[in-house]
Amino acid sequence: MNSATSECTRGASRLLSSLGRGLWPAIVLLSALPALAQRDIAGEWNNRFDEDFAERIPGPDIGDYLGLPINASARLHADSWDASLLTLPEHQCKPHPSDYGIRGPAQLRVWKEIDTATQQLIAYHTHISWQAPERTIWMDGRAHPPDYAPHTWQGFSTGKWEGDTFTITTTHLKTGWIRRNGVPRSEKAVVTEHWIRHDKFLTVVTIIRDPAYLSQPFIRSTDFVEAPDQTIPPYPCEAVVEVERPDGTVPNHLPGTNSFLPEFSQRAGVPFEATRGGAETMYPEYRKKLKDMPKPAPLPAPSQAAAR
Repeated sequence: MNSATSECTRGASRLLSSLGRGLWPAIVLLSALPALAQRDIAGEWNNRFDEDFAERIPGPDIGDYLGLPINASARLHADSWDASLLTLPEHQCKPHPSDYGIRGPAQLRVWKEIDTATQQLIAYHTHISWQAPERTIWMDGRAHPPDYAPHTWQGFSTGKWEGDTFTITTTHLKTGWIRRNGVPRSEKAVVTEHWIRHDKFLTVVTIIRDPAYLSQPFIRSTDFVEAPDQTIPPYPCEAVVEVERPDGTVPNHLPGTNSFLPEFSQRAGVPFEATRGGAETMYPEYRKKLKDMPKPAPLPAPSQAAAR
């Protein structure tokens, strides 16, 4: 190296050193700030029911499995379900599982758990108004427990930020439901959620993968709006005997005996075959097949006595 090159190198080093001393405080300050892409989800949120209102509030029809990628086992389970099951004391106070709980009614509160010593985020916690379930979403990198660990209504959840999307993975859920007309979700399911905040709105995209009851992943979205002034009341629940039954009686329909199944097809004017669901019914191309299916007979008009 000649003298000119050496002097140039020393000059560049002095310049970088000078810049480094001036930038160092700013670098330290910036490193202490959260990633700019992350949008904090903590706070109070309330449901918006613009999407899937009929299913989420009045409730789905018996036998309506349209758009659900269910297999034969799930279909048989749903066909056998009887709404009177919910009058049994052991079914009256159960909460919605975490993959369905946000569908509403679900005033939602989200808060952080911060380690005092390190000021690192350990977990997010959620509380939902219906039956007051509380859920922990671990953010400290812990692994999911083994398969034989206890399964609960809220399951075991871990979260991570992917840009401005908060992604949650949940396992160890009790057997639950995909739709409130008997369509089941098994304890083997793995649920992925993507929480996306847009200003005062929060969209939760839920993906359910269930090897027992689904032939393909099932995807749906649920929307919330920020509600900083909301109050979530307590939800005490006490089971009572609503219907006197012999011990051990569980309302159900034996295979082939559920006479209510065709009513949705007749009321909506949709071919009965289509109402049976399956992955094929999720896609727009299925409309072409509908044209060649026989239309159902309309429901008989109610009698004058029933009308009165």
